[in-house]
Amino acid sequence: MNKEEVQLTSFQIVGHAGDAFAHYYEAVNRAREGLFEEADRELQEGEACLIEAHNAQTQMLSEEARGEELPFSLMLVHGQDHLMTTIMFGRMAQELIEVYKELRAK
Repeated sequence: MNKEEVQLTSFQIVGHAGDAFAHYYEAVNRAREGLFEEADRELQEGEACLIEAHNAQTQMLSEEARGEELPFSLMLVHGQDHLMTTIMFGRMAQELIEVYKELRAK
């Protein structure tokens, strides 16, 4: 992979992770309103976007594992940051939704 390819893949990671984050955020908003089916759909959409981000990341990891040297890219660091943050927020969104469900049940 050359630097341009690394940057393009990094943009894909940022984009897909950003989309996933937006879905997770919307899922929490829907749960706050008591719209749990909509919240679950948003979570599923977020997971689908997160898979796309992981696929882009896995492509690069596989190439490096095969011995290809990947050029350093600050954009890649940025992408990894977005991906890690989104993974954590997705987990927290699921927990928040469960709390909202429990509150509504009482």
